[in-house]
Amino acid sequence: MPGEASRPQKAAAKAGDEIRGDVLLRLAQLRLATPRQLKALLLPDHQGTDYVRRALRNLLADSLVGRTNRAQQSYWYCTPAGLAEAAASGELAPRAGRTTGKRAASRTGLRGHGLALVDTVVAFHEAGAADGADWQLEVAHPTPAGSLLPDGVVLLADGSNAFVEIDRTMSYPRLVAKLERYEAYRNAPPAGRGNAARAPRSHWQETYAGPSLERPFPPLLFVFAPAPRRAAPATREAAFHERAQHVHSVNYRIIVATTTLAQLTQHGPHEPVWHVAGRGAGEERCSLDALPKAR
Repeated sequence: MPGEASRPQKAAAKAGDEIRGDVLLRLAQLRLATPRQLKALLLPDHQGTDYVRRALRNLLADSLVGRTNRAQQSYWYCTPAGLAEAAASGELAPRAGRTTGKRAASRTGLRGHGLALVDTVVAFHEAGAADGADWQLEVAHPTPAGSLLPDGVVLLADGSNAFVEIDRTMSYPRLVAKLERYEAYRNAPPAGRGNAARAPRSHWQETYAGPSLERPFPPLLFVFAPAPRRAAPATREAAFHERAQHVHSVNYRIIVATTTLAQLTQHGPHEPVWHVAGRGAGEERCSLDALPKAR
């Protein structure tokens, strides 16, 4: 019939217009993403990426997003104008990281790290463990030793939070140093004097413990992702555990759990993919829901 072939294109154009704002917000939130990742977060029931690609092309025509092409794959990010429009929505949390989406998309190491983080967001989203919108990237947390910048902070479906770190190429001393920065954040003294009704609280208590301090310090989740010319993620994960057990607060005031990106994406965070630091190497992994609570 005349016009039959154009119907899918018209449907894609309409859907692309409808999710245009959602695509822009996701890119501003996550810094960079592929069409496949955006489709998984925004249109999980769709088979293809046509609608997402149409939205991206619309945003590109308005100079709100940019893209980098490598090995027949496109990586998308917000331009300064796109970030400004997304920020004007009031739905974005401030971020302290200096790396722009354009720089992350154009540099191999940064791109790999950023995409691994988005794959982690997708894994949590698909499992119903956390909505894709409930992630904040590189939000500054004050410590006596300087700012702590988690790769991500996620609001889980049960209302609690978790810190998330992605490792691809970081050296073991730097990984342990970041773990020690979390320890400094956890043990930082309260700021201010408080009042007669409430004792002074530290930053983490004000931010994550809730009004009656009923919630413990959020767990720290390390996800080990593959990288060229690096040891396999499982090998780095095991080596990290050997070093993490010497950090004083681990398995007591701070719960540290690790997995590999392959396990996380294949099984999801609610399956027993997490190895808790401080436990023996032979002990079984546990699910996200079964992680011990910090004391």
